[in-house]
Amino acid sequence: MKGISLTFFVQENHQLHGRLVYEWLLERAKHIGLSGGSAVRAIAGFGRDGRIHEDSFFELTGDLPVVVAFFVSEEEAAQLLAEVEAEKVSIFFAKAPAEFGVTSIAKKAI
Repeated sequence: MKGISLTFFVQENHQLHGRLVYEWLLERAKHIGLSGGSAVRAIAGFGRDGRIHEDSFFELTGDLPVVVAFFVSEEEAAQLLAEVEAEKVSIFFAKAPAEFGVTSIAKKAI
């Protein structure tokens, strides 16, 4: 199947309407009917501020990067991006053509 890889990059402690932004993105995607998405917490990263955030004992503030990824149609990507734009919130994202699918399940001999 061909479609779009739509990936958002947020900080784990950022909120929108009292919800963590990554949770809000997943909820909005589910609400508009996307078939799935994942939020993955990074072990390290840096953003526009240039400061490196790492998963360590001393970094307990919850500001590590979270990657929220979807594989969707062009129309679904546009719909989710429109939801974000409507909130007037600034979220960095990447959008790229993608090919995706599910591998076939082979039966093992017993």
